[in-house]
Amino acid sequence: MAEIEIDGAPADPAQLAALGLLNYGHFTTLRAEAGRARGLGLHLDRLVRDCRTVFGAALDRELVRARIRRVLPADGAPVIVRVTVFDPALGLERPAAPAEPRLLVTTRPAPAAVPGPLRVRTAAYRRELPEVKHVGLFGLLHHRRQAQLAGYDDALLVDPDGHITEGATWNLALYDGRELVLPDAAALPGVTEALLAGAHRGPQRRERVAPTGLDRFVAAVALNAGAGVRPVAAIDGTAFDPAHPVVAELRAAYEGIEAEEI
Repeated sequence: MAEIEIDGAPADPAQLAALGLLNYGHFTTLRAEAGRARGLGLHLDRLVRDCRTVFGAALDRELVRARIRRVLPADGAPVIVRVTVFDPALGLERPAAPAEPRLLVTTRPAPAAVPGPLRVRTAAYRRELPEVKHVGLFGLLHHRRQAQLAGYDDALLVDPDGHITEGATWNLALYDGRELVLPDAAALPGVTEALLAGAHRGPQRRERVAPTGLDRFVAAVALNAGAGVRPVAAIDGTAFDPAHPVVAELRAAYEGIEAEEI
């Protein structure tokens, strides 16, 4: 069963409406199971950092952990937890007013297995404040929708300079047969990407990657907290091997990272 709480109490409809109408805030999403979450410290770091950027306010890490613990299933079943930081008292006219951020914590059941390979198409778009995981999702969902209407699964974003940045809600990693390549561009610093980069034992590098010339790569994966490591079968007209051994290696490296107690 899904849970929705604001500051440790059942969500007030008026406060939820305020978030929907103003659409100003930031969040993080993590997968929790048996009271633990992989990369919890990095998720908390993100919330604290983004709260300073978005609201100019401090955020209590231990309070966030306590709010997450409240909504976890008693039986330890895996769930996707989203922590959204917002201030229902802010308005359109004075968003610069002193903020008192609140914590909206929601859960939904985690997928039982890693979804199948993604087929994505590139889209010219760069998120506002790409370094912040903010609630301004319209552009991302619009490009995802357009990609799906065209027969793809998702969108892969390309910046004004013609370089790949990130997926709609995930980071991309490519494998050229020797090294893992992470796009070097203005994008959200993903927790899963950071964890995998630390756990992967093989060589890796960052470089600017353009949508042209992707045929030099033999495998590609999408990275986010919900699905972990998910193979990418194609980007535009370039196909990759979703069953390449490196995909299983990367997934094993990621899943071998010890989860932290919430």
